[in-house]
Amino acid sequence: MTQILNQEHVNQAAEWLRSAQKIVILTHMAPDGDAMGSALAMYHFLTGLQSSIFNLQSSSLEGRSGGVRVTLITPNSFPAFFNWMPGADKVCIYESAPQKCDEIIAQADLFICTDFNDPKRINPAGDKMAANPAPKIVFDHHILVPDTPLSNPQTPVLMFSLPSSSSACEVVFRFMSQLSTINSQLSTEIATCLYTGLMTDTGNFSYNSTNCELYEIVAELIRAGARKDEIYNAVFNQYSVDKVRLAGYALYRKMRIYPEYHLALITLTADELDLYHYQTGDTEGLVNEPLQIASVHYSVFMREERAKPGTTRSRIRISFRSQGDRPVNVWASEVFHGGGHANASGGEMFGSIPQAVRLFEQSFPKYIKKE
Repeated sequence: MTQILNQEHVNQAAEWLRSAQKIVILTHMAPDGDAMGSALAMYHFLTGLQSSIFNLQSSSLEGRSGGVRVTLITPNSFPAFFNWMPGADKVCIYESAPQKCDEIIAQADLFICTDFNDPKRINPAGDKMAANPAPKIVFDHHILVPDTPLSNPQTPVLMFSLPSSSSACEVVFRFMSQLSTINSQLSTEIATCLYTGLMTDTGNFSYNSTNCELYEIVAELIRAGARKDEIYNAVFNQYSVDKVRLAGYALYRKMRIYPEYHLALITLTADELDLYHYQTGDTEGLVNEPLQIASVHYSVFMREERAKPGTTRSRIRISFRSQGDRPVNVWASEVFHGGGHANASGGEMFGSIPQAVRLFEQSFPKYIKKE
């Protein structure tokens, strides 16, 4: 397999890992399969048998007295259909235990960031991490956000970022494979977590998945014990009745088509989500559904999050998908303060759904050509 990552940086990361005593792994808000997969894979790598190459000692996610403490923190809860993942039951959720997480972050002497490169994506944990001068190792596949603590040359950061790759899990795999001492020695836990991220961030290998080396990685993960059919079933075939009914409502009642632009839009307000007892992850994948329509090449989904206490404006989360040579990442970045891959991006704005739709309708003719 082609060695893409800078080997000097890989060696430097190994040195940082050898000397660290309190390691914190962080991933982004509303963790998806790639976030959970890359973060949990790094956890198992650091606390499993492979960690012996760094003279690390095995520890629990919550840490222990003596030895090296490895803690995985997510900003908020993750979808229930990731609960089965190895180690997921012991993840520290910042939103549920902010004081505990603040203390752990303040004491860290090394941070590992997966599937994000802007601390704003993990706030308020990002502000706490930025205040700690400890080195950061970043595994990501998004375009680098300029002028952040993770892109500042004055900050001790090793950036392993491959925007052309399928997922953060692919970047993590490449990092592990370039450490020759663990080449082809992936544990089943690591392989399972990495395969989950590869599968979910490519829509089960339907986009961001044209590089033939991706399938070499898949083969390695299966050899290491990843059970692909069982993973698919655990992620995609364990939905609640409410989730399925919400999807039906969204497609029947809330999807509108802009035929001249081959564009679909789905919106869901907080009140509508409440009707179906919305849980984290219940709208996962909904943005992909309109792309099954022969005449639809672009799909956008907007979800309203209620204003938090002390604030007056709701947050509108926006997902973008497209097919073929029809990029949506520039649109997401320039209009909705987001970004991502050409065919799969995200963004957000503060306000109401009608305001978001108005901005959407004003902007899309600039970024989408009539076909």
